[in-house]
Amino acid sequence: MKIEMTGIEKAFGTNKVLQGVNFDVESGEVHALMGENGAGKSTLMNILTGLLKKDAGSIKVDGQETTYASALDAEHHGISFIHQEMNNFPQMSVIDNMFLNKEIKNKIGLMNQRKMKKQAKSYLDQLGSHINVDNKIADLSVGEQQMVEIAKSLMTDAKFIIMDEPTAALTENETNILFKTIRDLKKKGVGFIYISHRMEELWKICDRVTVMRDGISVNTYRTQDVKEEQIVHDMVGRDIGDYYPKRNPDLGPVALKAEKLSGNKFTDISFEVHEGEILGFSGLMGAGRTETMRALFGIDKLKSGKIYLHGKEIKFKDPNDAIKHGIGFLTEDRKSEGLVLDQSLEDNIALPSIDGFRKRLLIDQKSEDEMVNMLMKRLTVKAQSAKVSASSLSGGNQQKVVLAKWVGSGSRILILDEPTRGVDVGAKKEIYELMNQLTARHVAIIMISSDLPEVLSMSDRIEVLYEGKQMGIIDAKGATQEQVMKLATGGK
Repeated sequence: MKIEMTGIEKAFGTNKVLQGVNFDVESGEVHALMGENGAGKSTLMNILTGLLKKDAGSIKVDGQETTYASALDAEHHGISFIHQEMNNFPQMSVIDNMFLNKEIKNKIGLMNQRKMKKQAKSYLDQLGSHINVDNKIADLSVGEQQMVEIAKSLMTDAKFIIMDEPTAALTENETNILFKTIRDLKKKGVGFIYISHRMEELWKICDRVTVMRDGISVNTYRTQDVKEEQIVHDMVGRDIGDYYPKRNPDLGPVALKAEKLSGNKFTDISFEVHEGEILGFSGLMGAGRTETMRALFGIDKLKSGKIYLHGKEIKFKDPNDAIKHGIGFLTEDRKSEGLVLDQSLEDNIALPSIDGFRKRLLIDQKSEDEMVNMLMKRLTVKAQSAKVSASSLSGGNQQKVVLAKWVGSGSRILILDEPTRGVDVGAKKEIYELMNQLTARHVAIIMISSDLPEVLSMSDRIEVLYEGKQMGIIDAKGATQEQVMKLATGGK
């Protein structure tokens, strides 16, 4: 089986998203689709699977002109799409999500819960995931939700599987299991379209790569014949240099200190972060990194422990209290926690700072507009204007909007949970440079990241957690991935 897309064009109003894209994939291969956020990758896949209609071009399946009426129609014809932003129902159980509109019924028409449970566990077991299928989706971590989405795709017996940032929220072990599953399915003739911003994954799992830039397919290569520098150049239209800017921290006094914090999934966590410092938090999924920060910020309840802000003990009643004390939190799940998706970029960015624009009972719209436009330009947010909704942007640009929100609020302590998840290589470097600029102005940053090279390159010190316990704090200078992973897996 072969899919061929030729000369695909698509515009939304005057915004030309695709301007002539060529792409093909065959059974039994993994073909990567690379490009900066907003390059048109997801739009191209939405056209293939019937979510959007093309304006021009041709789609052929085994030489026959083909158009799918909907995503369900594409799925019935063997094409499954695992979206970056997960498509599930949070208040329903894992098993109900997996079998939605695919329920197994017994002879008298009742749902066969026992058989569905057995099958659900079987598909999750293939991925090395031991999630309780009776749990609500809302109770799962982002990484666990991603594993459910992948398992749902395996259930369809797809001939082609489209994966949009499948490893963004997975641990290294889960990623390795996923890659083994992909290799096993390749041997059975399943083809994959693999969208990722993790450059190192290309040479681990992909056979070919097509690079897109500004709605055009720039080049297609066999991965064994191309180097990373060429792909990056094709993506951004220029040489980008080193990913990670050099850190030359000028540390000030301790900005925030935590003593023996205990809460949901973590116990006796202590650390301090200085003005001008990036303190990295590393660990495997379930280590308690995010839970620690949520409790510190006042989202979840802190069972015990003390927090000191600039030397004074303080207790945050709720997130608003933390924000008033100069703390910002870029959460792991930007879609449900970081943004109001149906609101404009302007409203999202100005939200934590809105009181600063009040003149008596009215909002100083001119001052607000100036700040928002300045931040969008500074963080290179790609959008038609500040008036468009946050839901209309690509994932990476949504991440920049969340960052702009906290930069604009004047936060002196920033908690960044997976700040570059789902962000392209060009935008990553921009975010890293912004972090350096902020710490140069004595902002203290706590960065949670599952990307070990990112942790090692951008942190000044690294706190490692394992199963809710603190394993140690190490100096990032001279530290190795092996040292961090040893601690992250419970080693001394």
